[in-house]
Amino acid sequence: MVKEPTLFIDLNALAHNYRVLRQQLYADTKFLAVVKASSYGHAPGPVAQKLVDLGVDYFGVAYALEGAELRAAGISTPILLLHPMAAHFEQILAYNLEPSLYSVSLMRQWIDFLESKNITDYPVHLKFNSGLNRLGMNFEEITEVVSAILGTNSLRICSVFSHLGASDDPNAEEFTRDQITRYDSFYETFTEKMRNKNPLFNNPWRHLCNTSGVLNYPEAQYNMVRCGIGLYGYGNDPKYDRLLRPVAQLKAPILQIHQVSAGQSVGYNHGFIAQKPTVIASLPLGHADGLHRIFGKENGCVWIHDQPAPILGNVCMDMLMVDVTNIPCEAGDTAVIFDQQHGAQDFAEGAGTISYELLTGLSKRIRRSIVP
Repeated sequence: MVKEPTLFIDLNALAHNYRVLRQQLYADTKFLAVVKASSYGHAPGPVAQKLVDLGVDYFGVAYALEGAELRAAGISTPILLLHPMAAHFEQILAYNLEPSLYSVSLMRQWIDFLESKNITDYPVHLKFNSGLNRLGMNFEEITEVVSAILGTNSLRICSVFSHLGASDDPNAEEFTRDQITRYDSFYETFTEKMRNKNPLFNNPWRHLCNTSGVLNYPEAQYNMVRCGIGLYGYGNDPKYDRLLRPVAQLKAPILQIHQVSAGQSVGYNHGFIAQKPTVIASLPLGHADGLHRIFGKENGCVWIHDQPAPILGNVCMDMLMVDVTNIPCEAGDTAVIFDQQHGAQDFAEGAGTISYELLTGLSKRIRRSIVP
């Protein structure tokens, strides 16, 4: 039994998932572990340290604060900063983070910043927009990119990368293969222009694949892959989910049981009105914990004594109520929101969302417990 809402983080499952993904790669392909958003809602320090022990080559975070947190936890492995902002340049430098330069404007700002500090040969990564249309340089900007790089000695180009937009969707294979072709063309044109100007230019690494890219397009693994959700147990496909183990298990105690008569309501705004005598269990989790209102009105279901208990009415800020009419239970018993048998993806699908959103939205007020 649990005494408070707890997210159990199974590092053995993390190790299993890493090995499953690693087995899909060539021996010399580097592995970048994505640990942004508090390692997808888990626990960045312990997760990152376990991944260091397993042998990952790089970490990836979204913002400078996340990289700073890893450094504070004692992580010395190289960190690719995926979405840097000019406001955080000092922090990037202080914590030895490697920024993704996704626009000519950002590149020029970063060069100016480094030159003002008399810093040379700083490791950076160039991001190309191959079709996701989120961040990244466009093909038409290659000449300008090359000119900016050759005009300074402050940069060392470690890699050229892009990001797949639909590698988990079998109906989007044509789109994904077009992205791969666009990326290849950008890389080849960029390196050719660089060598024409500087014959000593060393070809940077290449990386494109996310978890679904690794599983569905292994021929595009190049020098490195970037895996996030797969490390935490989800492969975006039932056949791959069976190979992986969910790392996180969310459990909470029943605080109180109510006997509700027909015609009585449950929760705010009469979100549920009983049509017959109903037994309600109240759990100390709500939308402030990341279990949003969309999971109410039977869109979400928890498990008590291995039996499903639908969420009734509107989810409150700190509490949700579930139907336990046919489940013998009492205050203090444990409710499972998701675990290795009933995964986060299953819980999320009930409300039409995905495991990423559910996991990364879990509040820090939920206690994390590391299972070594």
